[in-house]
Amino acid sequence: MLPRLIPVVLLGLALVNAPGQAPPQTIDLSKFPAAAVDDVLVPVPSEIFNVLDKLGSPNWKAEMRENLGKSTGQRAQVALLLGTIIADGFVAVEAEDSEKVKEIGQEVLTLADAINVRKAVISRSKSITEKADAKNWKGTRAELDGALQDVRGAMEELGDDDLAQLVSLGGWIRGTEVLTSIVGKNYTPDGAELLNQPELINYFGRRIDEMRNARLKKEELVIQVRKLLRDIRPLITKEGIPLASVQKIHKLTSEIVASITAEEN
Repeated sequence: MLPRLIPVVLLGLALVNAPGQAPPQTIDLSKFPAAAVDDVLVPVPSEIFNVLDKLGSPNWKAEMRENLGKSTGQRAQVALLLGTIIADGFVAVEAEDSEKVKEIGQEVLTLADAINVRKAVISRSKSITEKADAKNWKGTRAELDGALQDVRGAMEELGDDDLAQLVSLGGWIRGTEVLTSIVGKNYTPDGAELLNQPELINYFGRRIDEMRNARLKKEELVIQVRKLLRDIRPLITKEGIPLASVQKIHKLTSEIVASITAEEN
């Protein structure tokens, strides 16, 4: 059975919204295309965006951040920040803001340089800029996704699997912050159901617990992220996710994003 959904704006290629479709009566969770993360399946990001659009036409520009944050030089912070910025890239594409997308492309390159994987994303950064200028949003989404995969692949080749995992976690956290903001502003049980992915939360928790880099595991931001996962898990229930829980998850993720993007950690 396909697990329930989570706002992971970091996996799969995005598709163009189908125009003229009416909002769904319910969300059929079994029909979502998914990508594998080890033994956990997650939906491609476009499917999350498509459902959100059908449930209420979100104001994507309102979800964009003016300040994306800066690197502190600490490897955990850089990896988490890179994940949040790639997630913001998907939001900027949904808002069709070419200037913000180009800014994000440059930030991805800068942060990749800070963790020694610049070569892996040089061509992606250039392509993101070109496609955003051309307002080729489908192509821009694909390049953003490719940038993530290239960064993760380069890190894994360097033996930095733990750091690669933090990039995914950063994206998940920022994606969850955006999703809970949108769902909280126009709450419906179906919209809240997009948050119901306990398998992925458990998976991320295990990956932190099993980190081989003891020094990285003890960094304050990593400790905060582990606590975030533990705090969110009880809010995800089979009985559904009420508005109060959506708001609580939004508050928790917003606080962590603020910590990740702070100039000092």
